[in-house]
Amino acid sequence: MVANEQQVLYFDDVKEGDQAPVKKHRITRTDMVRYAGASGDYMPMHHDEVFAKSIGQPSVFGHGMYSMGLLGAAITDWVGKTALTKYKVRFSSQTWPDEELRTEVTVKGKIVEGERHLVDLDCKLLNADGDVKVVGEAQAELPVRG
Repeated sequence: MVANEQQVLYFDDVKEGDQAPVKKHRITRTDMVRYAGASGDYMPMHHDEVFAKSIGQPSVFGHGMYSMGLLGAAITDWVGKTALTKYKVRFSSQTWPDEELRTEVTVKGKIVEGERHLVDLDCKLLNADGDVKVVGEAQAELPVRG
């Protein structure tokens, strides 16, 4: 397999209850600063400890969209970058520096609509204690064999 080439996930090969490989990431303050620079979101609660504490937070906390991106990457790593047709999430709780996060992506159902072969996915981003940080759903269109 060539670098950057991805193994294809086929509709025929997945069933309800299947799970994507778990992705883990320990969020760092550097991640938060890098994301702020890339996104242009310089809200001080994400990088300024004194400000975060002045508004009642125990520390700075991660950008919600960064967490959404970690979960989205786990989905597209599994189904393919061009397969994703829908993705929506709800932010459940904040992410904190040095918190280890892990993804959970599960096939909820399979749908055939004419020539389209779709899989519905439940997806979550959790910390090491199992606290849900992001919860959502996605849909991907997968190729069929032959």
